[in-house]
Amino acid sequence: MKTKPSLEELAKAPGRKALSVIITTYNEEVNIGACIESVAWADEILVVDSFSTDRTVEIIKSYPVRFEQREYFGSAAQKNWALDRVEHDWVLIVDADERVPEPLAREILVFLTKEPEADGYYIRRENLFVDKVIRHSGWSTDRVIRLFRREKGRYPNRRVHADLAVEGPTPELQNPFFHYTFRSFDQYFEKFLNYAEWGAAQAYREGRSVGFFEIAGRPAWRFFRTYFLQLGILDGRHGLVLCLLQSFGVFLKYARLWEYRVRAAAGEEIRLPAFDDDPSTWQPSENEE
Repeated sequence: MKTKPSLEELAKAPGRKALSVIITTYNEEVNIGACIESVAWADEILVVDSFSTDRTVEIIKSYPVRFEQREYFGSAAQKNWALDRVEHDWVLIVDADERVPEPLAREILVFLTKEPEADGYYIRRENLFVDKVIRHSGWSTDRVIRLFRREKGRYPNRRVHADLAVEGPTPELQNPFFHYTFRSFDQYFEKFLNYAEWGAAQAYREGRSVGFFEIAGRPAWRFFRTYFLQLGILDGRHGLVLCLLQSFGVFLKYARLWEYRVRAAAGEEIRLPAFDDDPSTWQPSENEE
């Protein structure tokens, strides 16, 4: 019986296109080692850290990867900055709490031996909530463009919820990432509060208003949509807790935006989280034109 080639053998296939992997981190000592190991077959791994205060940097430096540090202005800014610093035409972006399982790694390596039909590809994510993969609540359809030609992809200027923009068709690969988004409330709450803060800051910069509907209606609609329409109820208690958390996150975002507006109307200066307003971050570098 013919055995499947190993990842090392696939990585050495003649004519395979080289691949750069980008990973961004902040206080990811629990995740970063396993994340790097899941992409060890890549030709280049660039890790961009936002001055972690735990053991993240120590762990990163124990692996044969390129390492840079940069102030955090949001996921989109970090990834665009990294895109201008990798060597190869094809790029795979992986978050520190994600893993590239062997089936996906094999698919990508085989893909790189062929002539790609498109400039960007979606990859599904299997999202683990505590100890269970969520199959409903809108998470089952979670997919992101993460494999693409470097000069063809760029993130928009947003602090949160920025999706990579690639011109033309974007097919979907067959195999998913594993996404360890929620291990415990201790781990999740900092990220949860940050996203609410950043979302409010983004909305404030865009001049968005806030009223009763945003504060009360949007959270209620989020719960109804994810728990009933998107069948989060079928995920049991995991689905209930998840949908309530998502709803509460929407409430926090608009409550914070309301607070900004009240304080601004009283003449107070509103200090927002730092944004990256350098135009070069949001446009491809000149050597890619």
